[in-house]
Amino acid sequence: MKKSGVRTVKRRRRENRTDYLSRLKLLKSERPRIVFRKTNRYLLAQYVVSKEAQDKIEFGISSKILLKHGWPKEAEGSLKSIPAAYLTGFAMGKKIVENKLEPPIVDFGMLRTLNKTKLYGFLKGLIDSGIKIPCSEEAFPDEKRITGENLKNKIKFDEIKRSLLSVPETSGTRTSEKVPAKSKNEGVKL
Repeated sequence: MKKSGVRTVKRRRRENRTDYLSRLKLLKSERPRIVFRKTNRYLLAQYVVSKEAQDKIEFGISSKILLKHGWPKEAEGSLKSIPAAYLTGFAMGKKIVENKLEPPIVDFGMLRTLNKTKLYGFLKGLIDSGIKIPCSEEAFPDEKRITGENLKNKIKFDEIKRSLLSVPETSGTRTSEKVPAKSKNEGVKL
């Protein structure tokens, strides 16, 4: 009997959400990774540790924290621009260096990796913060684009970067902390 050539494709692959071959390679490396994702309004970065194919997010940073560090309110729509990507990567890298965590692998997922884009702006921010990640210099955006000189709503790039250096990075980030479970008898009067 002849078999049909129909092959079942996993749902997350069909939706273009997961590349299982690259995920398997990342998991086999047994190193933590930085997951970088774009939403319609913000850029997200998460420090993820995997054990037995179970991902645990240690902490995450959104480009929304830049508003607390001097990003102008009228330029809130540009929180997913190249300068925002660089500063988000810089803040993420400073937090990794500050907590003395293991250097990660960058996971861009299903995002297209084109030179001189937000992805490489984020990567340059990580590298400038002190994390050693091998990457070609020609892939990074121009310095004028990183500092935001091309934006319609000008930002104070140097002030925001200085602010990210001086303030402890606990504000605006989420960490995975275990909340103690309540016992059955807690709160019950005998």
